Formats: sequence, structure tokens, C-alpha cells
Amino acid sequence: MTRVLYLIGCAAGPTQYIDDGVRAAQRAGWDVCLVLTPTAARWWQERLGELVELTGHPVRWQYKLPGDPDALPSADAMLVAPLSCTSLNKWGHGIADTLAIGLVSEGVHLGVPVVAVPYFNQAQAAQPAVPHSIETLRRQGVRVLTGPDLDHYTPHPPKQGSPAAFPWNDALAALGTA
Repeated sequence: MTRVLYLIGCAAGPTQYIDDGVRAAQRAGWDVCLVLTPTAARWWQERLGELVELTGHPVRWQYKLPGDPDALPSADAMLVAPLSCTSLNKWGHGIADTLAIGLVSEGVHLGVPVVAVPYFNQAQAAQPAVPHSIETLRRQGVRVLTGPDLDHYTPHPPKQGSPAAFPWNDALAALGTA
């Protein structure tokens, strides 16, 4: 039986390569359902069909209407990667105004393993809300990979990130210990 992974991408540079993350997860044996924040979905709007074909599932980015059936199977795990500074702080403060953050906000409290891999620059990381949000999520059981947890991630100088080099395999490996 294949395990279902919700790969949740926020509006951070590596989301332009989210197809690489989907392929890496599929190679690791996951049935991948892709959920994007509304801004991240706009980045892919001309090519959403490619992602649907790649995953075999609809790509979700907005809440369904009451009474509509669920379009995705239930998740066995959730990976929020990349996690933007904005989404980190909204999630850490309980603001679930997007489907992406709503799913993980609920999922972690339903016992679904959740791993999050931030991607933002040093200026954003300097915001006082960032360490508070990370600690709040960790207290809830979210495995937030930063610093020593993820050798490849440290906030980069503004305008100097390497989104194509996002550590998808490290993020997926963390699901085994979530």
C-alpha cells in the first residue's frame, strides 16, 4: 500500500521547482498530493496541468465549498516545503486563512506527522516572530528543520538564495523520524 503525502508549498523560491520535490517524494514511495498557497499557485497557473499529470491528483490551493466532496485521499504525512516566512508566522500564530496552513494546523492535532522546512532570507529570519513561531510549532509536534536539524539550510542573504538547490531528499528523510 502506498502512503499518501501532502506536499504543501508556500510562496518561497523553491516552489518554482516543486515538481522536483514531487518527483523526489514519488521516488521515495509516496503518493503525492500537492497543496499550494494561493500565491504559489499563481506561480504555476500556466502549468498547473503538468502538476496534475505528475501527481495524478488535483492541485489544491483554496478551501472547498461546504458539501463538496474531498478531492484528495487522507494524508499519512504532511511536508510543508518550502515554508515561507509569512506562512510560518501565520501558522505559528494560529492564522489558517489558506487551505495550505489550514490543513497542517488541523493535521498535526489529528496525529498526522508534519515536517516543515523553512526557506527565507536573513532579513526575514531576523523578525522577532520567527523564533517564537518555530517554537510554537515544535511544541505542537511539528518537526521544523532549521540549523543543526538540516545541514543544508540556513537563511540566505537577501536576493542571494539558491532555490533550485532546495534539500528535498533531506526533507523527505525527516518524515521517517517525524
